[in-house]
Parts: sequence; C-alpha cells; structure tokens
Amino acid sequence: MKFFVVAIFLITYVLLMLKKGHPFIILGGAIGLLLVSRAINVTQAISSINYNVLAVFLGTMVLSGLFIFSAVPAYLATKLVDRSKTVGMALLSVCLLAGFISSFVENVATVLIVAPIAFEVAKKLKANPIPFLIGIAVSSNLQGCATMIGDSPSIILALSSGMNFMDFFWMKGRPGITFAVELGAIASFYVLYLLFKKYKEPVIQIEEVKVKTWVPTWFLAAMMSTLALSSFIKNKPTYTIAFICILYGIIGLIWHELKHRESISIIKDLDWHTFFFLIGIFILVGSLTYTGVIDDVAKFITGITKGNKFLAYTIIVWLSVFLSAFIDNIPYTVAMIPVAKLVAFSLGASPELFLFGLLIGTSLGGNITPIGASANVVSVGLLRKNHYHVKFGDFFKIGFPFTIAAVSAAYLFLWFIWAR
Repeated sequence: MKFFVVAIFLITYVLLMLKKGHPFIILGGAIGLLLVSRAINVTQAISSINYNVLAVFLGTMVLSGLFIFSAVPAYLATKLVDRSKTVGMALLSVCLLAGFISSFVENVATVLIVAPIAFEVAKKLKANPIPFLIGIAVSSNLQGCATMIGDSPSIILALSSGMNFMDFFWMKGRPGITFAVELGAIASFYVLYLLFKKYKEPVIQIEEVKVKTWVPTWFLAAMMSTLALSSFIKNKPTYTIAFICILYGIIGLIWHELKHRESISIIKDLDWHTFFFLIGIFILVGSLTYTGVIDDVAKFITGITKGNKFLAYTIIVWLSVFLSAFIDNIPYTVAMIPVAKLVAFSLGASPELFLFGLLIGTSLGGNITPIGASANVVSVGLLRKNHYHVKFGDFFKIGFPFTIAAVSAAYLFLWFIWAR
C-alpha cells in the first residue's frame, strides 16, 4: 500500500508541475483513487485538512485585497521613486518596498501592485524592464516568510507547528526566523545593488497615485496588533489565530460593502484557486502520513546523516532550495513539515532549527528559476504581455546569486541561534 500511495503522490506532483490538466481534476482524481483503494478513508481525508490554515489564508487575503484597492502601496512606491537620486536607487527602493509589502500581503498581489511602477520607469528611460520585474519578484518571495501571514508556506508552517504571530520574531528566548530573513535580505539586496547601480540616470517624474482610503491600512495594522497581543495569552484555543484573521476579514468586507458597495468583487478576486488547491494537498499528504511514508522518509534522512545534526539540517535546507526551484512550494512544505519534526526528534535537536530552515529553503529556492514561485510566473507573464520575452538565463543570473546570498546568511544565522 505504501508503494501505491507514493506512486499516486509522485504522479500527481509531476502532472501538477508539468501542468498536464487542470489542477483540481488532477488532485480530485488522485484523492478518488486513494479513497477507492482504501489507502485512506473519508474520515482520515477530512481530518487531514488544516482548517486553521484555510481560515487564516482567507482572512488575510480579504485584507490584502482591500489594501490593494486602497492604492496605498502604489502611492508609497511613487513616493519612493520621486525621492531617489538615480534610477538604480529608485528601482532598488521599489524592490525594498515590494519586500516590505509582501511581509503582510501575498507575493503575487505584491508583484501586481509594484510592477506598474517599474514598467513606467523603464518606459520613460527606454530601458529593458526585465531585470526590474525579476528584482521585484525575488524581493517579494524573500520577505514573504518573514512573518506568519506573509505567504502560504509561512501560514502552513505556523499553524501546523503551534507557532503564533510573535514566534516568528522571538521564540523561546531566541531570535525567530524574521531576523534570519532580514540578515538574508541585507546580503541579497547587495546583489541587487550591484546589478542596478549601473543605472545612473536621474530619476524621471512619474504620475503620483492618489490614495483612495487609509482604512484598509488601519485594518491590516489592527489585525497584526491583535495577533501579536494574542501571542501572550496562555492556554488559548487552537483556533484563536484563525478566528482573529477571519473576524478582521469579515469586518473589512462589511466596511467595503457599506462604503463602496463592492464587496462581491473583492470576494470574487480572492485566490480561490490556492484555497481549494490547499485542501487537495492536505488530503494527498495526509495519505502519506497515515500509511507511514512520512516516518520512513524521516528515518532515511536520519540514517544517512548518521546522527549528525548539522548534516541533517544542511540537507533539509539545501534540498528544499533545489527542489523549490522547480516545484510548487505549497505541497512540498505540507509534506516536509512532519519530516522535519521527526528528524529533529530523532536527533534530539530543536524542531525550530529544522522548521525555520525548511521555510527558508522552500520560500527562497523558488527565486532561482522563472517557474519556481507564483510571483515569478506572474512577473514573466506581465513582461510577456508587454512583448518582452524572459529567457531562463535572464532570470537565473539574477535569481541564483540573490538566492545563494540570502539562503547562506539565513542558514548560518539559524544554525548559530538554534543549534544549541
């Protein structure tokens, strides 16, 4: 039965990666085969779904949509461009802003917010916008794992491991993953600086975006403050974080309906594809857990490392970097979280070392290739729409050094802090 479940999982993964059919049909077929073969039953399939993750995802997506609607991010981008002395510094500033926004807003949405500014600057300079859009994409992917609500893998990791909002900043008396990400950002943004410093032309004026409303910004800030405060409540229900996110999402929708009569459009524009995709992936990975495959993978990693904690940590981080360069990081994250926990337990190591390392690898590995992350795919699509063809090498020569710099710094920091 294990062989059958692994075969179904791998075939599904390959079909999803190669885009051989609609993802929902592929996942539905795989789950149907698992149920018919009795590899798992309906009860196990339902219990595999992490409803807390889905609730947090929906709540934050609603506020992200309202934040985009408010035009505040685009307004900040134009302000940064106007205050920069050279085009290179303006573009670096826009990349930094993209990273900041993606700490709280989904990465694809971040690219859609900031990309028009980069196109405008490139158009007036008669320059090729390809490196600018790539810079924005990789920057958003980097900072997406800096907070609990920054990207889907962060949400999945936090709620699958009992982490709260503040644990990403400070956990068990030690610096959390946010510090590792920011250290990686310093290293990787130096790479962008070297790439963009050749653009020494003076900054051109671009039309300033007017803010529609600041209310969604306050909603977003209030939600993060509430999540931070909830971190200090002891013995709180497991659904607390999910409840907070859904509550603010509902409040945001009610406000939007009363003020602008457009709540239906916000709901329609939510990333329902990822929402239902997550449900299918949870069930698929659940089959690996129930049949003991996850335990076998953890034992294999522990066995080949022969009890060497540093080697096991290194394998998890850099294997994640390599695989995430070519495959979707959502199913990979869901599958590897229990593996990382079991490896840590078998080696008597801190689980946070392996979990944070896993998140760094999966979130940043996607920056190497144009298909490694959804934000990359969207950036390439926007360029293609504007008649610019992105070659694999174009993306690789920016994404690869950016990724190696960021991962290396974060990887060493996490080992230094959490290995003891």
